Amino acid sequence: MRTRFLIAGLALMTTVSFAQKREIRKAEKAIKSNQYNEALDYLKEAEPTLGSADNSMKAQFYAARGEAIFGVGKNDHAKLLAATEAFQTAISLDPAIEGQLSAQLQNLRASLINGAVKDQNAQNYKQAIEKLYASYVTSKDPSDLYFAAGNAVNGRDYKTALEYYQMLLDMDYTGEEEEYVATDKVSGELKSFDNKNLRDLAVRAGEYIKPETQKTESKKGEILRNMTLIYIEEGNTDKATALMKAARAESPDDVYLMRADADMSYKMGDVTRYNEIMKKIVASDPTNPELYFNLGVGSGEIGDKEKAIEYYEKTLELKPDHEGALINIAVVKLSGEDKLVEEMNSLGNSAADNRKYDELKKQRQAIYAETVPYLERAHKLNPNNKEVIRTLMNIYGQLADDDKYQEMKAKLD
Repeated sequence: MRTRFLIAGLALMTTVSFAQKREIRKAEKAIKSNQYNEALDYLKEAEPTLGSADNSMKAQFYAARGEAIFGVGKNDHAKLLAATEAFQTAISLDPAIEGQLSAQLQNLRASLINGAVKDQNAQNYKQAIEKLYASYVTSKDPSDLYFAAGNAVNGRDYKTALEYYQMLLDMDYTGEEEEYVATDKVSGELKSFDNKNLRDLAVRAGEYIKPETQKTESKKGEILRNMTLIYIEEGNTDKATALMKAARAESPDDVYLMRADADMSYKMGDVTRYNEIMKKIVASDPTNPELYFNLGVGSGEIGDKEKAIEYYEKTLELKPDHEGALINIAVVKLSGEDKLVEEMNSLGNSAADNRKYDELKKQRQAIYAETVPYLERAHKLNPNNKEVIRTLMNIYGQLADDDKYQEMKAKLD
């Protein structure tokens, strides 16, 4: 009796196994016909007995589930994350299946990144973080983790930002990439190409000259700077100092780390150390306009407006047609306008208030008069920059320069 019972049990398990295979195959067939909801129904029937299946069959089940969920909701946040989880479960059960899922994983990553970009633009940082982290899990590309950490900073989710940045440091991520560039024969501008073949084709066509291969800027300094600034924001100056000390000891001449150290010193109120480091940075490459431009950006980020303008002016001294420096000087100068407008709007109608209003109005117009030359030079360099055109139009309107206002308005329209 016992022997017959065991044989009967074995037969039952075989029947269940065949049933699982049948439902999974039905699901796979439905997926090929883009019948994703139907595929999910078949998988739902197979799921109750999945516990008795071997890892290979379980992997097939989760791979099919990932495909079906992705097919149903390519633009749905929850479904994209669920598809990611299903694919990763399949791979963990049977690593060999990852090769079979190559195309599906690429498509999933593309949807995750495109969705994250939309979320980021809408300032929906939580969803952007989740999509980018899912993309990192899918692709193992650390740049996805880097952008997820950046969104965590923007969303003030400092715990997640620190966790992801630490992961990047542990894997020695720098973000440096080879960049294929050449100079436009007509305009003299340096252009970057997606790959070497495209660059070489453009050069052979005679449109570009001076082909070069450059390395993009390391992101390690930015990562450390953000981590130290987060620690300072949280009041943990000991961690911030220890982190920077270790990093500088490892790479004492790294300009990006020096910038991060300077920013940290400024945030901690050590202006003397800040100035000492900034002098060393400038001395490292005194004729490089991009170095001064980056120092201007860093100074602006920590609120040192005078120093930012000083560095931008030095950039223009070395490279008079630096569009970014022209625009950023205008941005820094205009940043004081909001405070004036707020004060003007708070005034009453007394004689003293009216005098104060006129005084503030003159200060505002003085800011505009200082700013216009930089924006006009930027506009001349790039006549298609809509934000520059819009800003000039608004300033001309405030300065009652109707002819130039109408000119900019026409260009914007």
